[in-house]
Amino acid sequence: MGQGQDRDQLIRKLLNARQFATLDELKVAASTESTMTVRRCLARLDYLTSYSHRGQFYTLPTIPDFDTWGLWSAQSAMFSRYGNLLQTAACLVDQADAGFTATELEALVQVEVKHSLLHLQRQGRIARVKIAGRFVYVCADPGERRRQELMRGQNDAQAELGCGLTDLLPDELRAGIVLFYSLLDEKQRRLYAGLEAAKLGHGGDRQMAELLNLNSHTVAKGRRELFGGAVDRSGVRSKGGGRKLIEKNARNSRANPRHC
Repeated sequence: MGQGQDRDQLIRKLLNARQFATLDELKVAASTESTMTVRRCLARLDYLTSYSHRGQFYTLPTIPDFDTWGLWSAQSAMFSRYGNLLQTAACLVDQADAGFTATELEALVQVEVKHSLLHLQRQGRIARVKIAGRFVYVCADPGERRRQELMRGQNDAQAELGCGLTDLLPDELRAGIVLFYSLLDEKQRRLYAGLEAAKLGHGGDRQMAELLNLNSHTVAKGRRELFGGAVDRSGVRSKGGGRKLIEKNARNSRANPRHC
């Protein structure tokens, strides 16, 4: 085993023991004063940097236990499966049912995001719209952006009423949703689950996933396909396709009788 591999093992051992570490701490573990040497070791280990604390903390991809948003907190250090703060903010805005205000996103990621959101908007990676007097950051894709805007308006209306759509779903409707879902093929199931999740508003992906025994990511995928105009129409019958009407078949039989 070469010196580089030895240092890789020492860094891996430290990170597995402590979950994360600073560059200086990794230098001590690798017995080197060279920043480049440690960075080469980290590159071979496929490392992650924190999106908090200006990226000064390091960990390995196998260590974090990411939540449903793809975030992980190790004491005060915050990590994301998406990378740095800019990448994380962009991905979270794209995934949000109803977009995010800066305040809402800050509460989720636990760091200041206003400058990052404005930077992403200027780059065209996300969009900003004004809804009910508040700036909301939404997906740059027009179809998904429109869906998020509608969802935001629906959520605001529900908040004023003090209830959510899930409170209004009777058992009969839930049973009907499950029954209709069972009659569909795989692609149709995903799209239908996405449609019903969109009707439910914030948290709809999770609720439909629980009702239909699906992964919430599958529901989200169906919702994005449906409202983003990315539905694969292959296999859909063209106009005039399918079985002929019974009456038409009967007329043809009378006009052209067969002989035994």
